[in-house]
Amino acid sequence: MKRHTMSSAYLAAALLVLGGQLWGGQAQPFDSWTDQQKEELLLHGDIGQMETVSEGVTLSSRATLTYKGVEHDAQIQSVEVSKPSYPTPQGFELNFRDSYKFNIAAYRLSRLLGIAMTPVSVERTVKGKPSAVTWWIDNVMMTEKTRFLKKLKPPDHRPWNRQMHIVRVFDELIYNTDRNLGNIVITERWKIWMIDHTRGFRTHKQPRRPQNLLKCDLKLLDSMRALTQEQLDRELRPYIGRLEVAAILSRRDVIVELFEKKIKEQGESAVLFNFL
Repeated sequence: MKRHTMSSAYLAAALLVLGGQLWGGQAQPFDSWTDQQKEELLLHGDIGQMETVSEGVTLSSRATLTYKGVEHDAQIQSVEVSKPSYPTPQGFELNFRDSYKFNIAAYRLSRLLGIAMTPVSVERTVKGKPSAVTWWIDNVMMTEKTRFLKKLKPPDHRPWNRQMHIVRVFDELIYNTDRNLGNIVITERWKIWMIDHTRGFRTHKQPRRPQNLLKCDLKLLDSMRALTQEQLDRELRPYIGRLEVAAILSRRDVIVELFEKKIKEQGESAVLFNFL
């Protein structure tokens, strides 16, 4: 019986179909990739045809990037709007800003805090416009909007609730004014991802909705306590300004004090959990 050998091109294609990727000669699923590997692909991959994403108001696009024989999709956002006053469902917002840079800042801040729930995002010029190029999340089951409308329940409420507590803490820390059911993405095994932070990082010194802060991950609380201006300047200042950095630290102080008060009144077991 004649034996057939696969060409290297056919083998690469087969691995792509199976969810593996060729990287330095090794077949790897994307969920094993490091943030640094994803950043490299996003920064240097050849950008294919771009298609406008139907949902959202920032007119982001989806494109396939190709790098070293690997293909992966990315979200591309170039929005950069600043207005002294802007109408929102909650009323007029003063000193309004909608910026692609905040996606990158959210990614970098989340990693400083030990949170792996925001996709990798880098700054890159696309079609002449500075943009955030963000890793398109793999293995998506649905958005929180779909889950809510279909009245679907996670198989285990405990890890789900803990993830949602982390989302709420992060949103208060960055003063996210646009968290909605469409930009919470749910992947296999009911992992939550936070996307689209272009309307975060306001200069308010107080959290937006402190009443949402009921519980906190222990490591996240410790990471917030340890945040320094030097860290934030180093990691975030290319994407946010001095006033935004100062506001993060002010809100951090309020959030930490709030949880410390809850711990004193209710006990650690009622307020803290271990998820990260």
